[in-house]
Amino acid sequence: MRAAFYERTGPASEVLSIGELPTPAPGPREVRVRIAWSGVNPSDVKSRAGTRTKTLPFPRIVPHSDGSGVIDQVGEGVDRARMGQRVWLWNAAWGRAHGTAAEYVVLPAPQAVPLPAGVALAVGACLGIPALTAYHAVTVDGSVKDKVVLVAGGAGAVGHYAVQLARLKGAKQVIATISNEKKAALALSAGADSVINYRQEDLVKRCLDLTGGAGVDRIIEVDLAVNVGADLQVLRPEGEIVVYGSGAAEVQVPFVPAILKMARFSFFIVYNLKTEDRLRAEAELTRLLAENRLAHNIAARLPLDRIAEAHELVEQGRTVGNVVLEVS
Repeated sequence: MRAAFYERTGPASEVLSIGELPTPAPGPREVRVRIAWSGVNPSDVKSRAGTRTKTLPFPRIVPHSDGSGVIDQVGEGVDRARMGQRVWLWNAAWGRAHGTAAEYVVLPAPQAVPLPAGVALAVGACLGIPALTAYHAVTVDGSVKDKVVLVAGGAGAVGHYAVQLARLKGAKQVIATISNEKKAALALSAGADSVINYRQEDLVKRCLDLTGGAGVDRIIEVDLAVNVGADLQVLRPEGEIVVYGSGAAEVQVPFVPAILKMARFSFFIVYNLKTEDRLRAEAELTRLLAENRLAHNIAARLPLDRIAEAHELVEQGRTVGNVVLEVS
């Protein structure tokens, strides 16, 4: 099978290769998926670049955790009725050597989730990390119904879904931070009531003005290292900061503002969601997809051969939305 892979960390154009690898076969309780689209996420880019560690966990890595395609083989213990099923995938490259940047991938059957009829396979490649992260951030630790929600980076791959889901889950007010007019339009079209351009406006003042001085109930945070100070200023007493990302490995939290506000921090990584949380998210996303209630923002579609370019687009932040690769 044709696949993209790397055997050392470094710049995308230097370490990513396209070549032939053995076609895998499913084992017990596994399915084989013929990949149609492979999703490129920041975590995939950071792993390839060696941002976290230069030591590879496997001698050769086929990248990307997200993808979509059609089940073409099933292993022992899997219902043969799943053959031919259109699916989206999660955690394909998490703790594994073989992700979705290949013509075929073998996964435990639960990691291939049926995609509702009428939903494009390219959309399926955007769900594993962005949509699941957004859903958990919006629903963890209680409902956002009748709450004021601030989504940091409301036009990003996760933020775009988070704005929509906060609105669908009954938030009283949804505010999104953005950095330009294009991103503002995207966040507003997703359902944000207001946007704050953090490059041009006083974020704290604007957020407090929008909430009548009361502050926000929940912040969905993409970069705690940059935003923790402002977050604590705009958070209402006993509010929640739900963190799924940070630009720095260590973050200094202003203790006095945090304790006086009795702020609650909730950290999570989408790869390690509990089974019950993931199943609930899958079921709800499936329903919303089937009802055509989610908008999707695919910013770039490239062939597998241009995987290095796709990584650079994500790494350099040159796109607004999801980047996907057409595999087959």
